[in-house]
Amino acid sequence: MKIIKLKVITRARKEEVLKIRENEYRIKVSCPPEKGKANQRIIELVSERLGVRKNRVRIVSGETNNRKIIEIDNG
Repeated sequence: MKIIKLKVITRARKEEVLKIRENEYRIKVSCPPEKGKANQRIIELVSERLGVRKNRVRIVSGETNNRKIIEIDNG
């Protein structure tokens, strides 16, 4: 199990994942924070960046906040 802290910026012009330090990232998504769209996109971007399946990435804390903690099950 791996725990990662995220700082999320929504409605960005360009989507990107920037590593700040070990287990801490800044993520920019183009989606608005409505109806879970941004959270879903965050899961997609993190899974692509880290090379894991989407179903292995879970938001543990911060569902409605721009600071999130996610858990990655390396299975």
